[in-house]
Amino acid sequence: MLFHVTMDVRIPHDADPAYIERLKAEEKARAQELQQAGTWRHLWRVAGAYRNVSIFDVADNAALHDLLMSLPLFPFMEISVTPLCRHPSSIHSDDR
Repeated sequence: MLFHVTMDVRIPHDADPAYIERLKAEEKARAQELQQAGTWRHLWRVAGAYRNVSIFDVADNAALHDLLMSLPLFPFMEISVTPLCRHPSSIHSDDR
């Protein structure tokens, strides 16, 4: 299943900078791992905000939930999820 996911990152201003930098490095590694596996299909930064818009390809809602909870920055995220399906007017025969 494909999902459109928006993640807003909200790190508290009093958070330990060294801890946050470590989490950001872990988040980057995890995101790249999931992209290489084909699970995290697309990843875009939203200009002017600490936010991303992504497309995930996972088996079901539970798989997406588990994946999102595995992200190192998950405790600092506000997440919005929209399930997707192919539009009948799409000219593509796949889910690119």
